[in-house]
Amino acid sequence: MKTVCFYFQVHQPFRMRNYHILDIGKSHNYFDDKQNREIIRKVAEKCYLPTNRLIAKLIRKHRRKFRVSYSVTGVALEQMEKYAPEVIDSFRDLISTGGVEMLSETYYHSLSAVYSEDEFKRQVNIHRDKLKQLFGVVPVTFRNTELIYSDHLAWLIQQMGFQTVMAEGVDWLAGENGAGKIWRARGTDNLKILLRNYRLSDDIGFRFSNPGWSEHPLFADKWASWVNAAPGPLHNIFIDYETFGEHQWASTGIFEFLNYLPEALLAYKDLEILTPSQVSKKYPAQDELACPNWISWADTERDLSAWLGNSMQRDAMDKLYKMEQRIVQSGNFELIADWRKLSTSDHYYYMSTKYAADAEVHKYFNPHHGPHFAYIVMMRILSDLEERLNHS
Repeated sequence: MKTVCFYFQVHQPFRMRNYHILDIGKSHNYFDDKQNREIIRKVAEKCYLPTNRLIAKLIRKHRRKFRVSYSVTGVALEQMEKYAPEVIDSFRDLISTGGVEMLSETYYHSLSAVYSEDEFKRQVNIHRDKLKQLFGVVPVTFRNTELIYSDHLAWLIQQMGFQTVMAEGVDWLAGENGAGKIWRARGTDNLKILLRNYRLSDDIGFRFSNPGWSEHPLFADKWASWVNAAPGPLHNIFIDYETFGEHQWASTGIFEFLNYLPEALLAYKDLEILTPSQVSKKYPAQDELACPNWISWADTERDLSAWLGNSMQRDAMDKLYKMEQRIVQSGNFELIADWRKLSTSDHYYYMSTKYAADAEVHKYFNPHHGPHFAYIVMMRILSDLEERLNHS
């Protein structure tokens, strides 16, 4: 029996405005409310609402034999509540189908696991509380920011009661076909690790609309045949949710692909579709995975260099976390909230100075006029934040 496990990441950061040097000490409005509203509305119309409707229909049509999981960041949920509340309602409808598992992560989609155990735990608990408040669910599976993972993360989340964690299926760590196995995290009692099959995932997430790809156009039955032929009993398909309608426009045929996908997969009688917690319960760990260094699903290196690969990124992140103890102890709700929004990984991703294909991806998402400007804006804001802290 083969198992397919779908997981979708839903995330939108609070994008910073063009904060001027003369604003320091005078204005504490760091975020571009107009741009954030426009983007969340646009993505809601192009992706979240139509895709949620379609997946809910497919789950009901196939009587919960088609199942999916989501990790929706707290900062995305905040913006949905504020600018697109109908998206929250559509997620409630999805959850009511009985075919959806909601996952846990850091509320602010941050690198706190790398910088601060205490702040990491606070952000995970805030996210848990948000999911319970909005949807009445308490997640048992953890997905860290951008699939950032290490043995240290496994140790942290086992302490917090999680049973399963997601990670990137990098060949040099788990072997060429390692993503087809279920693993036990080193140094834990029995924390299960689900590794992303990046080849099959990227067929949908990145290559789907590329006319230069030898397999273009990609149809659901063709992709399902690749899944059925792939080695191993388990195939974890982890992609950004914005793939549907936003990164891959409706005109590419991505919604038609999704519409026929469950039928194409379930046509194979020895194939089932499960959520991460169901996979974890069904399969015993086949081997132990040791991961002493941090990995992620970002860029060709699959490490932390997407956010910490140059001196600007490290300088900004260091300055942010040097304030942590004083910020938290201040008890100033607005100050703490602003500091945490500035911890969102995207702000440091925009500062990347990588070349070639990775640079194009960074540039695509960057709302600033290049990485150096992103760094300058962040440092100005952090200077004002520090000034506020000194006067609080």
